[in-house]
Amino acid sequence: MSGKLLRLACTAAVAAQAALAPVPAGAAPQPQRSVSQLLTDLQTLYRQTEQATETYDATADRLQRQKAEVTRLDGELARARLALQDSRADAGRLARQQYQSASGLGPYISLLLAPDPQQLLDESHVIEELARQRARTVAKLTGAEQRTDSVARAARKALDTQQSLAGRQKKQRDAVQTRLRAVERMLAALSPDQLAAVNRLEQQGVDEAQKALTTAGSLPDDRPPSSGGERAVRFAMEQLGKPYVWGAQGPSAYDCSGLTSQAWRHAGTPIPRTSQEQWHRLKRVSLRRLRPGDLVIYFPEATHVAIYVGDGKVVQAPRPGARVKVSPLASNPVLGAVRPG
Repeated sequence: MSGKLLRLACTAAVAAQAALAPVPAGAAPQPQRSVSQLLTDLQTLYRQTEQATETYDATADRLQRQKAEVTRLDGELARARLALQDSRADAGRLARQQYQSASGLGPYISLLLAPDPQQLLDESHVIEELARQRARTVAKLTGAEQRTDSVARAARKALDTQQSLAGRQKKQRDAVQTRLRAVERMLAALSPDQLAAVNRLEQQGVDEAQKALTTAGSLPDDRPPSSGGERAVRFAMEQLGKPYVWGAQGPSAYDCSGLTSQAWRHAGTPIPRTSQEQWHRLKRVSLRRLRPGDLVIYFPEATHVAIYVGDGKVVQAPRPGARVKVSPLASNPVLGAVRPG
């Protein structure tokens, strides 16, 4: 985790403690948790919240694409039904023509009784063309019926998938909100002194991790960004100070991957929505070869992401309750880095 914990939580903590009921007489005192234990608990809650958020974001992205697919199939089904209607009209006209031209005589009798048998023979090619036209009309009608049935089945299946994704998204939204309430409860239970101590310990951990990267020579040399990377960094830096809101993609708030995906979209290179998809689908680069605009991925599950801005720093939407800010690259446990474009 990076940066300082919520300053506003101090006010929340004081208010919450004032509202707490007194400990009943005779009750065993609760053991005092160490600052390191408190920090570990908070980091675990934030990480679980971000994992739930990324899962929600992935489902929301799939749901958005599925809605577009349902709309596309609905349009295709409407066109297929119109084509079927036209084919049925053609078949109806053909049936009426056959009924109106029926003479009740076989072709050989018609030839024998014709006043000009040669003329009748000359007209046989017309009869053959009419037969071919009837065959085409029947084939068109059959194909239109089959196409309509196929598209209707696909549309029903797509709608079922959409409804399933919507139900899954609701459950995942509830999971995120449950995690956020757990964070709020823990912050409200901390005193201002405890919050300050947790802040100091967290910052100490970040400083040590950044120093370790520097000592190991793992931080990148200064490299110029690509034109796209420069635009992505510029966009991300323009969002400084905007709040982290889970599931948000701007323009007034962002979550971590909402910021990175929007930055690169504005740079002209759309990338996957979630940090996990960004990690799995974009080109891997070593930390030593980072250049501004590249994405730094954090945690073993690839549940957090930031944009490298140079000089060993990243811009990120850190976590619930925080705001978009510039942080040391080692503000979280680094998994690796990827390069859009």
